[in-house]
Amino acid sequence: MALTHKWAVIAASVVLAMGCGGGSGGGTPTAPGNPTNPTPVATTTITITAAGVNPQVITVPVGSRVTFINNDSRSHEMHSDPHPNHGDCPPIDDVGFISAGQTKQTGNLTVVRTCGFHDHNLPDIANLRGQIIVQ
Repeated sequence: MALTHKWAVIAASVVLAMGCGGGSGGGTPTAPGNPTNPTPVATTTITITAAGVNPQVITVPVGSRVTFINNDSRSHEMHSDPHPNHGDCPPIDDVGFISAGQTKQTGNLTVVRTCGFHDHNLPDIANLRGQIIVQ
């Protein structure tokens, strides 16, 4: 195997290993108190800006719907983990494509669990990933 080809295979392996992950959030920050692992916020609203989603980790009661507000100048496509198939938390997939300035809601979150979400078009951008903890 040529040296260049070997490095290409290694690089591709690293990229695959850094993918979105499963329904637990696939590497999304969750530990309270650490700046890189935000404390969950009790809210049903997530705002998208050029800096990312805020808050990144929220807690909601069972049966809630979460509102995504796109205050960024570009469109996003918000879906549940894992990337690229989605589907771990189908109500999040109701948000889907959200234009700049638009507001959209998830379906009702009726199962107690932690749901990871991400921007389908920018799945490796940590600031556009988060979790919804349904309790």
